[in-house]
Amino acid sequence: MPDKTSKRLDRLQIMLTQEELEALDNWRFQVRMPSRSAAVRELLRRGLAAEGYYSQAKSGSASSDFGVLDSRRGPED
Repeated sequence: MPDKTSKRLDRLQIMLTQEELEALDNWRFQVRMPSRSAAVRELLRRGLAAEGYYSQAKSGSASSDFGVLDSRRGPED
């Protein structure tokens, strides 16, 4: 997997069922990912890491790094 400084040069097209797309969107909004692509990349990283094919330490970023809102700040901040 590329590090944070690598450019995304390869395109991957996937087909999803309506149920898979809804699950992806529900997860994406719950963790505040900015796009479906970012959500898919994060889920791929997590799945590969869970299977031992990718080290989370290599990614250099957490899903919260992709969030639109800062979850550490309250509504009054």
